[in-house]
Amino acid sequence: MNTITTLNGATATITVRGDIDFDTLPPLRAAAEALPAHVTDLLWDLTHTFFMDVAGLHLLFAPTPPGRPDRRITVTGLRPQPLRLLRLAAETNPATFPLDRLFCGSR
Repeated sequence: MNTITTLNGATATITVRGDIDFDTLPPLRAAAEALPAHVTDLLWDLTHTFFMDVAGLHLLFAPTPPGRPDRRITVTGLRPQPLRLLRLAAETNPATFPLDRLFCGSR
């Protein structure tokens, strides 16, 4: 797994190449935590992510830690398996996994 981070004003895009699981969760969190404080929007580009387990839910729906800037998180490029996981989580517990806020263009 590797990542590419691009900044465009207050928006950052982290492109993930590889699976998201508990082995890759710490470096993905570190990439998000390393973003400058002025970044208010974080887009996870998952075009090259074919598998995601529950670690992806932890990554995308984790509450903002105290002292960290609150960022809007969206995703793009969802492949079938990660999308199925997100839909299942949202169907099971929509209050915990509000899927509509993850898609580009939602607020």
